[in-house]
Amino acid sequence: MDSNAATLWWVVAGVLVAAELATGTFYLLMLALGAAAGALAAHAGAGLPSQILTAAVLGGAATSLWHWRRRQQPGTAPASANRDVNLDIGERVHVAAWNPDGSAHVQYRGARWTVAYGGQDTPQPGDHFIVAMDGNRLVVAPTRPA
Repeated sequence: MDSNAATLWWVVAGVLVAAELATGTFYLLMLALGAAAGALAAHAGAGLPSQILTAAVLGGAATSLWHWRRRQQPGTAPASANRDVNLDIGERVHVAAWNPDGSAHVQYRGARWTVAYGGQDTPQPGDHFIVAMDGNRLVVAPTRPA
């Protein structure tokens, strides 16, 4: 067993983990897994070419798998319509009357807001749900956003 090679692999894995913590790039953790596999191969007594191959295959496979997994996930809504960013999305407001230009005014959270219609049909007075924020205007629709 060559402890110098194993130590070098563990240092590389630690540097990759530290770089991931500094940048937030999750792919670096996958490469750190590859470096850890190289260290384990060194502890097992494998030669340098086998260590490099082990690190490259596991790190590359983990990175590819993570990339594939992220591609399978649905995209997030834009910030203006994302409830994780704006907690007003999905809240109910009451529109008493619509103006001819398709806007209206509502009381929401103790203030007067201008609203724009974001539905498919003709706007009707009544309860609506906030589906997005467009600057300082609320975009509303008659159905709650998904």
